[in-house]
Amino acid sequence: MASATQVISRLLVRTPIVTQIFVGLVLGILLAMLAPDAARSVAVLGDVFVAALKAVAPVLVLVLVAAAIASHEQGQPTHIRPILLLYLVSTACAALVAVVASNLFPTTLLLSAPPAGGQAPAGIIGVLRNLLLSAVQNPVKALIEANFIGILTWAIGLGIALRHAGEGTRMMLSDLADAVSRIVQTVIRFAPLGIFGLVAATLAESGLGALLGYGRLLLVLVGCMVFVALVVNPLLVWWKLRRNPYPLVFTCLRESGITAFFTRSSAANIPVNLALCRKLNLHEDTYSISIPLGATINMAGAAITISVMALAAAHTLGIQVDLATSLLLCVVASLAAAGVSGVAGGSLLLIPMATSLFGISADVAMQVVAIGFVISVVQDSFETALNSSTDVLLTAACCPDDLRLPSDAGRTTVR
Repeated sequence: MASATQVISRLLVRTPIVTQIFVGLVLGILLAMLAPDAARSVAVLGDVFVAALKAVAPVLVLVLVAAAIASHEQGQPTHIRPILLLYLVSTACAALVAVVASNLFPTTLLLSAPPAGGQAPAGIIGVLRNLLLSAVQNPVKALIEANFIGILTWAIGLGIALRHAGEGTRMMLSDLADAVSRIVQTVIRFAPLGIFGLVAATLAESGLGALLGYGRLLLVLVGCMVFVALVVNPLLVWWKLRRNPYPLVFTCLRESGITAFFTRSSAANIPVNLALCRKLNLHEDTYSISIPLGATINMAGAAITISVMALAAAHTLGIQVDLATSLLLCVVASLAAAGVSGVAGGSLLLIPMATSLFGISADVAMQVVAIGFVISVVQDSFETALNSSTDVLLTAACCPDDLRLPSDAGRTTVR
């Protein structure tokens, strides 16, 4: 028995985590198809995995960012400005792709769903106000509520203040960051079991029948996200690296996008992205800030969802949308996406703000939101996979002197 256990342990250690996740994915699909009742019973595995990620992420961001800033050496580049610029460009391009696709392949909705619950922001001013209030929230409350804007604000403030602390204090903070990172690595090792539970339970509960009536809408949404992931983002990476971007693109999609697809939470995927950045040999001073920041403001998938759903409502009501209004929608969707909460379905409640550009009433807009929740099992999964994988992708694109893909082991640094 002991020898069998040792063999299994060695097999798990030697098998790449992505391969294990793929096995969990296939087993989850098979269980949902063959034994739906049993599939529902394993939902706890997925729930525990997502809860563990969400629990460790706020502490990890606070400690890691503070430690990175406190130990940062003067003159060491962090590349934060170009990363922020790429975040903004990527989100704006995604909104533009969504507007073009929605006009090329117009979709209509059956506006008969009951109004969805929740309250949408009144406008861009409301979104910016919420962001500002989140930034100055009590740090303990920010940690409890996983408010990453507030956590990031306090982490940066503490890091700057602790740069004047003694060497022992800064070393202790660095050791604490390493300890929390080890806890995160332990949680990520259970990703195959978590994905197995999430897939099995989701397919057993939702199935695909409820989605067939919105096939055209889903095709436009998912098509836009795939186009951004495989065409727009690689062009941005090529612009920065001047080399074939697809090895890096596929690495990010495989090792970040897969887990984000099933957790459906950019916040929960922060530990996964930080581990991937470490694997890519990126500088900790850079990714410890850009990854949690990206989970809050880098929302290309959300910009696509907001734009496509708003234009679908306009087409349904026979509203003609001119070029100027379409461009304004791109701006509004990009700014609104930056205020999306990093949790499942966070972009849907911002749809009414976009539909208000076309004079659509709040009641009709909330019916569109309700439709969004119906298709969210697919839409939100693709959206989060795009959002979260892009965080690592654009961070790596701005760090060419550090970047090393797993396939580059033993070679010179990518330049």
